[in-house]
Amino acid sequence: MTGDLPKEMTAMGFKTPGGPEVFRPETLPVPKPGPGQVLIRVAYAGVNRPDVIQRQGFYPPPPGASPIPGLELAGELVALGEGVEGWRLGDKVCALVPGGGYAEYCVAHEGHCLPVPYGLSLAEAAALPETLFTVWHNVFERGWAMTGETLLVHGGTSGIGSMAIMLGKLFGLTVIATCGSEDKCAAARAIGADLAIDYKTQDFVEEVKSFTGGRGVEVVLDMVAGSYVARNLQCLAEDGRHVTIAVLGGAKAEINMAQVMMRRVTLTGSTLRPRSDMFKALLAREIAENAWPLVEEGRLRPVMDRIFPLGEVAAAHARMEAGEHIGKIVLEVG
Repeated sequence: MTGDLPKEMTAMGFKTPGGPEVFRPETLPVPKPGPGQVLIRVAYAGVNRPDVIQRQGFYPPPPGASPIPGLELAGELVALGEGVEGWRLGDKVCALVPGGGYAEYCVAHEGHCLPVPYGLSLAEAAALPETLFTVWHNVFERGWAMTGETLLVHGGTSGIGSMAIMLGKLFGLTVIATCGSEDKCAAARAIGADLAIDYKTQDFVEEVKSFTGGRGVEVVLDMVAGSYVARNLQCLAEDGRHVTIAVLGGAKAEINMAQVMMRRVTLTGSTLRPRSDMFKALLAREIAENAWPLVEEGRLRPVMDRIFPLGEVAAAHARMEAGEHIGKIVLEVG
């Protein structure tokens, strides 16, 4: 089921990996939705760290995914594939996609879309799926975070970090965040962090121990890995859970497994992009039931950094790599 659509579209891709300057406009066929898929006319697309890593040549798209970067977007449904139920042409949605967001049109799985409620701008909607899906799965499903527990989040002013702070507070957690400057610590506190630690001037292990009275935190959301893992384990309470979602500080870590055994620590982690369509659809359903009502009520909104035109994606990536941003960077597409 389709409306009147152009045959071609503009997307921002790259021929060879490299710095932000490798991006170039490409003219591509408008994709057609297959069974169980929808076609979205993209209004805005979120920029995420995996996009940067893909552009650098270290994170290829999974089999069958678009080579164009972009893992989240918001816009209007303009075509429905065979068997799609529950959506209509003209519906405003945001979606998690395995690629293709940096384009005027993008195909998404019907089960990976969420409705954009009244009062939520399409720019804000585009900034939600990647961080919300990631934080929900890793903090609450893999990390088993429960009301009354304490969560330690690294990179507190990143898109993931800001979402983890907000979602944690909304579900009754005490949240500690680490940041790279006092300005960012102030921003993390404004977002809702109970304690913000400047990791460049403070020892976060000692600060966590002091704040928790020596008990430690129940959950660590780790994006650094590397040398941070051993220090994170020192921050964990008995029966604590350590969840890794990125390895920005290096993929290898040296840890004391005797401490893991004696204190019954759980080490886990995940990547979202290569997971099955069924897994992501089930995750979207759980988010729709538990977290999306907070969006509908206006209690959960992404922290927005800057909006760049699609043609200035190189500048958007440069800003993310410089680490200057607080919250989400978004591209305006159409």
